[in-house]
Amino acid sequence: MSFFKKSTRYEVEQFGGFGIFTLLFFIFLYAPIIILIIFSFNENSSATIWTGFSLDWYRTALENDGLRSSAWNSVFIATVAGGISTIIGTFAALSTSRRAKWKGKKATFGSIMLPLLLPEIVTGVALLAFFSAIGLSIGRGNLIIAHVLFCIPFSYLPIRARLDGMDDSLEQAAMDLYSNEWRAFFKVTLPLLMPGIVSGAMLAFIVSMDNFIISLLVAEAGSTTLPIFIFGMVRMGVTPDVNAVSTLILIVSVAIFSLAHLIERKR
Repeated sequence: MSFFKKSTRYEVEQFGGFGIFTLLFFIFLYAPIIILIIFSFNENSSATIWTGFSLDWYRTALENDGLRSSAWNSVFIATVAGGISTIIGTFAALSTSRRAKWKGKKATFGSIMLPLLLPEIVTGVALLAFFSAIGLSIGRGNLIIAHVLFCIPFSYLPIRARLDGMDDSLEQAAMDLYSNEWRAFFKVTLPLLMPGIVSGAMLAFIVSMDNFIISLLVAEAGSTTLPIFIFGMVRMGVTPDVNAVSTLILIVSVAIFSLAHLIERKR
């Protein structure tokens, strides 16, 4: 009878060697990033031969006028595109989460998620063809439009998840206390939804900052983003200043993503 009392829960730890496989997986995943960070502090001009510790390459990268210009372009585009995509994502989440069942709801959700499923090269080529067909050439505006399209799902998901986890009885209580729909929304729904909105905005900002393929296809002269600029540097060979720039981007991305995750978990 003791056999039947044993737990029947399926646990992968029961397989021999699973711990080693997990360790190898994390080494394979993070070893290149760790090597990149280490060699960004290399005093040698070679990106693969370590000769000593130095911060000179960070100073060289920060003094690069082209780098600063492309970084400003990326920050500006990511801020505008992230803000617009968050507004659209908020209304989309409210429409798909706080409405009664309606025909086409699943199709609408699938349409919102479509940019996540399509290869970026397909989205980039489609946008390039569309802009060319209508003759749209507004510099950074083209990139903003493209990034908004791509970032909407990333801002939508945290907001939708926050809405699904909210207790709608609080809104009903506000309505019972003679509050109209708009007052209940601004006084109850929006404050409770704000962690999801901030999290979605930060995630959209990071996705826009890091986007390369769509930006490379859509960007016009004078609207070079930071990933495109780094790609141009890498084509001349990987140098420690490229490692330094990549490390700075990694630090900023991880910091913002971690903050977004903490805000999204806030109750």
